[in-house]
Amino acid sequence: MGEGKTVQRSIRSEIVHHLKDRGYTLSKLADLAGIRPGHMSEILNGNPPRALTVGQLDAIGEVFGHEAGWLYELYAEEECFSEGKVSKWRVVPFLVRCAEIGRHHCIEMTVSRLLDNPKNVSILFSIAEQLFQSGRRKESVVFYQYVIDTEKNSYEERFLLSQYRLFQALQGTNTEEHWAAVIRFEPYRKRLAENYQLDALLKLANVCFLVQKWKEVEKYADELRILATAVYEDKRKSNKDHEPLQTERHLVVYYGQGFLAKGVALQMQGLYEEAKECVKGYADLGWFEFLDEIGKEEVEKFRYWATANMYTYDILLGNIDILPTYLDFLVKHPTEIHAGLLTIMEAACKYNISVDHILEKYSEEINRFNSYHDPVNIGRHYHFRYCKALYEYKRESISVGLEETLRCLDLSDKMNHHGNFKRSTELFWENRQHASEQQKIAYHNILKGGSHHENKGVFAVTSGNI
Repeated sequence: MGEGKTVQRSIRSEIVHHLKDRGYTLSKLADLAGIRPGHMSEILNGNPPRALTVGQLDAIGEVFGHEAGWLYELYAEEECFSEGKVSKWRVVPFLVRCAEIGRHHCIEMTVSRLLDNPKNVSILFSIAEQLFQSGRRKESVVFYQYVIDTEKNSYEERFLLSQYRLFQALQGTNTEEHWAAVIRFEPYRKRLAENYQLDALLKLANVCFLVQKWKEVEKYADELRILATAVYEDKRKSNKDHEPLQTERHLVVYYGQGFLAKGVALQMQGLYEEAKECVKGYADLGWFEFLDEIGKEEVEKFRYWATANMYTYDILLGNIDILPTYLDFLVKHPTEIHAGLLTIMEAACKYNISVDHILEKYSEEINRFNSYHDPVNIGRHYHFRYCKALYEYKRESISVGLEETLRCLDLSDKMNHHGNFKRSTELFWENRQHASEQQKIAYHNILKGGSHHENKGVFAVTSGNI
């Protein structure tokens, strides 16, 4: 190289500089980085040089004491683009790696270059899918968003799947985030292929269940049942019994959940007789064709849930005489205990019956509510505490009722559930004159964003949760 010329900074010049600085031979570097010596020679000295993978760059950087991400700004230009062409087999793992370690600037820079040609949106979709399928849903969001922003045809499969994936990935831990995800995705649900649509409708019903949008649960449950029926009839007519349906669950699940989800929504609106009618739709699905072993297991689950939910609806309708039989059922089926305690607590409030002996018997199970972190069981916890607060007030155990109300406030606040928080606030306010100074302080702390109990909650009930 001529005297006075400036050496342009590049990945290879940086590696050579570090080699000299450390006093390493090329062979030693290859050994330490786990790269074949011949390949290392071709990477640094080949004409043209051998392509460098992002994994090899990370390995070399680690040898020199650098964290993952070293020289990434140079990598995109030198390795991913050449003479105006995109190297897909290098740019895909590079962007996946950038997402994994949070190199957002490198993602933006590389994607901007990629989208000079809108056809490269297919590369971004493949990256998003790779991240999503590997469990990195949060990291996949930015790539699905690029697809949505770039794809002009809102009926294009890539666009629709990106909307669906965002719906799945953007569901948060509080009701506002859940509901925002529903609103964003809802207009596109019927444009999806049938297999994705079945899964999407079930997920929509689930999310609306969590945020207490009961009419929406009914709507999606009806759509789910109608679509599952249509797919089933088409499968029967075309005799496609040996062609597996490309869905997350067996077809019988979508059909049965259409009835179950609607029953839950009706239950939560106090329409217990109507909910009982829905139970008939999933109580015995043995007639369903195309049942493999998994399908038969699902049918048995629905049969079991139907039994449990019929007990629930009968008790909530005031048939308290079956309570001993229901308690025997809970002993035989301990997984139903938490849902059962909720039913019993709600009935105790509604029909003014004493259940102190039941609460004492299941005190350990009640305390176990505190250890759950999934939305369904956390929701049961909230609803149980709210019913128990009402129960204690009616029995003039005001101090205990106030304590339960504080639990409700804390649970609904942490889940950002405004409806539950409002009604719990009103309940405490109605009984505030009986509150101790400690309870008043706890109440004001929660209103200011503090905490009374280390719990989280959202509303959910029934057996065989949707």
